[in-house]
Amino acid sequence: MPTSHRIRVVDAFTDHPFTGNPAGVLLLDAFPDDAWLQHVAAEINHAETAFAHRLPVHGEADWALRWFTPTTEVDLCGHATLATAHVLHTTGAATGPVRLATRSGVLITTAHDDGTITMDFPTAPLTPAEIPDGVAEALGAEPLAAYDAGDNLGDLLVEFADEKTVRALTPDHKALVRHSRRGIIATARAEDPTRGYDFVSRCFFPRVGIDEDPVTGSAHTALAPFWSQRIGRTELTGLQASARTGLVRTELRGERTLLTGSAVTVIEGELHA
Repeated sequence: MPTSHRIRVVDAFTDHPFTGNPAGVLLLDAFPDDAWLQHVAAEINHAETAFAHRLPVHGEADWALRWFTPTTEVDLCGHATLATAHVLHTTGAATGPVRLATRSGVLITTAHDDGTITMDFPTAPLTPAEIPDGVAEALGAEPLAAYDAGDNLGDLLVEFADEKTVRALTPDHKALVRHSRRGIIATARAEDPTRGYDFVSRCFFPRVGIDEDPVTGSAHTALAPFWSQRIGRTELTGLQASARTGLVRTELRGERTLLTGSAVTVIEGELHA
């Protein structure tokens, strides 16, 4: 008989179903072999599936957490971390701040009374870079500048002149594969900050099997320092202008960046495998 596992699909960085970024979440007793984890992530076929199991008490972390796209394991994922924290709190599996042991160190999540969750992530270091030949053609517009977001992300952040240019990008995903280690973060300042956000972004990760990610928490560890320096505030809100859209509140604290958002469970069932 196959083993049964409770599985949930959670829309992250939104409080409305069918928006934000969906992630699969499985709470396990221990991690099975990597091939099984990858098969499950491919079966769920969302940008990320998160797998977590409880750790012994009195350690440096409370839960172990791993993230898989449909094709590979990744070092950092914001929306699947938010989805996991949401499941831990809504099911009663955890209360108070939760320490998660990951490939990117121990990440701490804190649930608030209003239902939002704050995640404490490492800030991505940004280094000015040459705009690679072919990036403008692959994205469908000419960037103003480019920045390497460091080894932890493996992304290239590219700035554009305005919000409408970012919204109108028509990327050639096959061409984008050769221009970064993980993906491309396209961003611009908000046209009208009174709409509730300070900057916009879109994120393309065809190298790891995701042409366009709906809402990318990890990318905001690079977007937060980038825009905080230019706007002059440590607390900002970013809108990821994908078809599903989602809001990420950021707070820059030096080498750490706090990301805050909401999440909602939309599917719950049994995995028989």
